[in-house]
Formats: sequence, structure tokens, C-alpha cells
Amino acid sequence: MCSSYIPLFNIRQYACWTLDADIGACVDIIFHAGTILLVMKKDIEDRKETIKETPKENKLGVMPVGKLLASMSIPTMFSMLIQALYNIVDSIFVSRLSEKALTAVSLAFPMQNLLIAFAVGISVGICSVVSRRLGEKREDEAFKAAETGYAILLICTVAFMLIGVFFSGPFFRIYTNDPELIQMGTSYLRICLIVSLGCFLGVFNEKILQATGDTIHPMIIQLCGAIFNIVFDPILIFGYFGFPAMGIEGAAYATVAGQFVSMFVGIFYAKRNQYVNIKFLRFSIDRKAAKDILQVGLPSVVMQGIGTIMTSLMNAILITYEIVATTVFGVYFKLQSFVFMPVFGLNSGLMPILAYNYGAKNRERMMKAIRLGMIVAFAIMVLGMLAFMLIPDSLLGLFEASPRMLEVGEVALRRIALSFPLAAFTIILGALFQAMGDGYISMITSLTRQIGILIPSAWLLGKLFGLDAIWFSFIIAEVVVIVLSVMFFGKEKKKLEF
Repeated sequence: MCSSYIPLFNIRQYACWTLDADIGACVDIIFHAGTILLVMKKDIEDRKETIKETPKENKLGVMPVGKLLASMSIPTMFSMLIQALYNIVDSIFVSRLSEKALTAVSLAFPMQNLLIAFAVGISVGICSVVSRRLGEKREDEAFKAAETGYAILLICTVAFMLIGVFFSGPFFRIYTNDPELIQMGTSYLRICLIVSLGCFLGVFNEKILQATGDTIHPMIIQLCGAIFNIVFDPILIFGYFGFPAMGIEGAAYATVAGQFVSMFVGIFYAKRNQYVNIKFLRFSIDRKAAKDILQVGLPSVVMQGIGTIMTSLMNAILITYEIVATTVFGVYFKLQSFVFMPVFGLNSGLMPILAYNYGAKNRERMMKAIRLGMIVAFAIMVLGMLAFMLIPDSLLGLFEASPRMLEVGEVALRRIALSFPLAAFTIILGALFQAMGDGYISMITSLTRQIGILIPSAWLLGKLFGLDAIWFSFIIAEVVVIVLSVMFFGKEKKKLEF
């Protein structure tokens, strides 16, 4: 064994004993260089540990606004277009049964809209709170908000199950005494309300992912459910491939089955999210988080739920003229979803951007996002208006429209479409109000539009000038609301002076 081993700290001394001065100097340099390298290596290792411990900066706060809005909105807009396609395809297949079946689905729309209002409204509140907490770097509170919102939505599910069991029949008796219409509508609505868990949790998963800047997976979630629905609609309605022909009930079963597909796909992705990890078998409510969620969510519920009241009252007005007018109104809502759904998708992508940067106090990014959102929304609405005005007969023809339905519907679509461009601005401003935690403003504007202006003006115009004049009420309501929204925006801008 070699006996000339010399410890590192003796190298310099040994070199001076055995070598000349120059060689000793070289060893001295090597010794110091080695020390420096050891220090550098340790510093690099420390930096690596620091990088591992430091969370990755969320793209909501750093990506260029145009690219960010595109990445956040386009997937959601696409998925909502698929959802709009499902809504139309569903009604097209039902219309093949009979015009009365289509009327039953149209009359059921207000209650379905109320269900969606709670699912989307509460989830919007969750999205707003989670995005703001992440922007403020309060990750633990973001997690609490997500879990609390999940528990609130489970409570809503139970409530709508009870409504479906006890109130589906009485709801249809408000409009008609026709036993066939009541039977078809009740059976359809009862299924949609009782089996609503898939709707609530599907929307919840989408909004949680959107709140963290993920829009690809929400698109996949909606896409899976909508495609399943579109495929199984005709199979269950008409009884293909060995399935029984269930008629209008088949349309309802296809709807809820598609929602459950979305729910399971959403759970799969939500559990893998790096920012907010939900434990779906644990229920907890944090009181402060619940308050923050409901502060934004309840106005959003009211804002969307007002649509239920509006459509119910409008149906009550229209049915006094003729029943085909209510069918036209129901078909209009299916068709306009192709125009409004992309704008709502843009809105869904825009809101987390605004909420995150409001929490981060980045006014410049917020204003850029608002301006860009308004330009895109206006362009979409103008295209929709042109389609409704130029080819209303082709659009109505998709639903096996009778000659009288075409006559009433062409006038309705052309006149209502004039309000679309104005709606673009109020929708985008609504996203800003919600992102800043002031959802009550959106509630006020929605109440004003649909209850304060639309219904009274529709009733008055109908009394003075007849059925065809009723459709002008949509334009009147939109003009009033855009003025009101601009006034609120002027006040809210003061909060952006960080």
C-alpha cells in the first residue's frame, strides 16, 4: 500500500518542502482554484434547491396579453361552440317527433336555464376567488376556496333534485292545460333536474382549471360531454342499435349522460392540477371563502337566473297571441347560442386574466385585456347579426318549421339581431366587474335589461302594435343597459389606480 498519501490541507506545505518555488506556486494556484470550484458547485446546488422550492410564475401574470387571451379563450370558445351545436342538434331531433315536442322542450328551457345559472354562477364565484388568491400568492386560501365551492355545489344539486321531483308538473301547468304537452314537458324536465350532479360538477371542474390558467382541459371536458350527447341523442330518441325508442325522454337521458361524461373527465384533470388539488370525497366549508364566493357567485346566479324569469314571463306574453310564438322564442334561444356562446367563452377566458392581474395590481395588463376582449366580442356579434338578418328562413328550416312558424320567426330573428353588437360591450364589462369582486354590478345591469326594461317594453309594444313589435324590446333594453354599464365602468376605474 502506498505510504505517500498526503491530506489536502498539507498539499501547499508538502510542495514547498519537496519542489522548487515555481512548482510550489503552481500547486498553490491549483489549491485555490479547487477551493473556488468547490464553492461554486455548492452555490449552484443551493440555487437549484431554491428554484425547486420557488413556484413557477403563473402565465396569467407574465404572458403577452394578446397571446394569453387567445390561449385562454380560443379553447373555451371552441368548446362552447360544440355546446351550442349540441343545443341545436338536440332540438332538431326533438322537432322530428312533433312541433308539440319542440314546444315542450322550449317551455322547459327556463328551468334548465335556472339549473345552469346556479352551476355556472357559483362556479364563476369560485373562479374569481381562486384566481385572485393565486394572483396575491395566497395558495392555501385558493385551495380552501376551491373546496368550499365544491361543497356549495353539492348542496345546490340536492336542492334541484327536490325541485325536479315535486315541481316539474306544476311548472308546466302554469302555461297550458294540454295534457300531452304537460306529460312530455314534465317527463323531460324531471330527468334533467333530478340527475343534475353531472352538470354541477362538470362546470365546477371547468372553472377550477380556468382559474389556474388552464383552458385546454376545460375544452376537452366540454367536448367529451357534448360529443357523447350529440351521438346518443338520435339513438335514445328514435331507438337505434337495439336501444328502446324513448322519444323526448331519450333526449333528456342523453343530456344528463353527457353531463356525467364531462364530470368524470373533469375530475380526472382537476386532480392533476398543480395549483389547486381537490379531494372530491372530502367536504369542508370555510366561512370566509364561502362569503367571498357567494359575493361574486350569487349576483352571477341572479344575473343568469333572471333569464329564467325573463323567458317565463316572455312565454306568458307570447302565448296570449299564439302558441307558435313561444316555439319561435325557444328556437331563437337555441340559434342565438351559436353567437353568444363564443362570446361567453371569450368572457370565461378573460375573467381569470382580469382577476389575477387585479390581485397582482397590474392595471396595464387589465386594460389591454379589456380592449382586446371588446374588439373580438364586437366582431363576433356583428357576424351573428348578419347571419340572422340574411338567412333567417334557412336557420328556422333546421327545425321543421311550419309556414306560420317561418312567418313569425323571420321577423323575430331580424329584429332581435339588431341588439347583438351592443350586447358585446356589456358582456365584456360584466367580466371586469366580476373579476374585481363587484358581481352585484352585473346583477344590476342584468336585472335592468331583462326585467326592468325588456318585459315591460315587450308587453307595451305588443298591446300597442301587435306581436311583431314585441321583438323591438330587445333593442330598447340593450341601449339602456350599455349606458348603465358605461356609468358603472367610470366609477370602477378609480379602483384600478394602484
